Amino acid sequence: MRSRSLLVIGLISGTSADGIDAVLVDIEGQGYNLQINVMAGQTTPYPPALRQQLIALCAGEPIALADLADLDDAIAQYFAQTAQTLIAHHGQVELIASHGQTVFHRPLPSPVGDYQPSKLAFSLQLGRGDLIATLTECPTISNFRQADIAAGGEGAPLVPPVDLALLSHPQRWRCIQNIGGIGNVAFLPPWDPAGHEPPPSILGWDTGPGNSLLDLAVETFSAGKLTYDQNGAWAAQGKPCTALVEQWLQHPYFEQHPPKSTGRELFGNDFLETCLETARSFELTSADILATLTEFTVASIVKSYRQFLPHLPDEILLCGGGSRNHYLVERLRQQLMDVPIRKTDDIGVPADLKEAVAFAVLGYWRYHAFPGNLPSVTGATQAVLLGELHPSLVAVGS
Repeated sequence: MRSRSLLVIGLISGTSADGIDAVLVDIEGQGYNLQINVMAGQTTPYPPALRQQLIALCAGEPIALADLADLDDAIAQYFAQTAQTLIAHHGQVELIASHGQTVFHRPLPSPVGDYQPSKLAFSLQLGRGDLIATLTECPTISNFRQADIAAGGEGAPLVPPVDLALLSHPQRWRCIQNIGGIGNVAFLPPWDPAGHEPPPSILGWDTGPGNSLLDLAVETFSAGKLTYDQNGAWAAQGKPCTALVEQWLQHPYFEQHPPKSTGRELFGNDFLETCLETARSFELTSADILATLTEFTVASIVKSYRQFLPHLPDEILLCGGGSRNHYLVERLRQQLMDVPIRKTDDIGVPADLKEAVAFAVLGYWRYHAFPGNLPSVTGATQAVLLGELHPSLVAVGS
């Protein structure tokens, strides 16, 4: 039976913690065979003080439990207000799917020899779904990562199955490369979701730093006046130091085989301090260091492709904030000259808001009891339903 269309708001703040991405999506279909219409979207910046509190927390600064509870409530309220803005302009929706704000992510420890660690992964997102449901008077799904983690996965990346549904091509191999605070990739074989063939096995993992180190460095060099390098203009004035890039690529994460995921815990303030320390002997300018950090992001993506893909894709579709960094994208084109690089905008999925679209779809799948994870990507033992549903008080009392 054909599923009726559903109006869903997708909400997420990524590892850059710069604000809340929100989309209103009309979704119809079953399983991977979906039709979507992105009706509206917006990004709501966090207040500067709240963003600094989040960045400090992600960097490992201690926090009292009472303060963590207050922060959790504040994030939920900002997420709810962002959803309410869309609702005020476009009318009531039937479902909200909120990823929340990740403040800590611990992937699975790597096996050593014959030793297989028993510790589960852990991932913490702030922004209580129950409070969002109450404030918006709309059923809300949150805590998307926990079921995959309980099934032995890393809880990340979760977007590749949505990429499979929305961005597959019947004849082309595609890499969908997100460049947010952290970079991640989905490698999609040729496939038509509207056909009768079962979905193919796909690869996906976090490639390493995206914008995280660049943004932190820009804040440092500008004494807090800037939070990112617009269009990569500052980095474009410098010259990358190849020796440093090669040195930074020796980090064990880049040799670890997928499934794997990472975050600011690995590629955040501490890693940047190490980068700046190793850069001192090279007498680089600020622009040179930004160019080198940009080259590091590009090189980590290219290294991942060449090391872990069976072959290069026919094309790459970029999304995330890094897709707006002209210098970064040009350096990626130079490193992968034989592979056409476009943005997901070109095929109807807004690059800046694709992660929010993805969680709208994951919420739609949870609403229809369709598993949302891919064990081949996250390392889970089985496909599971993702997310916890919080009914609204209006829905309960009606």
